[in-house]
Amino acid sequence: MIELGSRERKQPPPPHVVWESLADPRRPGGRPWLDLRPDEVDPRILQAVKPELVVWSSLWPDRPDDEIRFDIRPAENGCALRWTLSTPGEAPDQAVIGHLRHRLNFLINAQLRFSFGQ
Repeated sequence: MIELGSRERKQPPPPHVVWESLADPRRPGGRPWLDLRPDEVDPRILQAVKPELVVWSSLWPDRPDDEIRFDIRPAENGCALRWTLSTPGEAPDQAVIGHLRHRLNFLINAQLRFSFGQ
């Protein structure tokens, strides 16, 4: 797998709460945060180890083999959440990589974070 991007930021809730939000983002009673664009699809869960790991399939139908890995670890006043975008094939051009990284960063470090009140 070729890493296309990765970023770690703190999230306010404990690891198990963030894990639940990633493992089942559309669960009844859950915090709505995964607002996808028309060119994106809901991810499938490829792997999940509570409360430390969730791996999603690609959000982008035109990049079906990409994977998004979420590593969650305890941190002071919440947890640290790292997303890593990778692909088994060739990396796309830098403009595409920039778009994908920006989009993931917005979903995780803005939308998900805001759903927890921060």
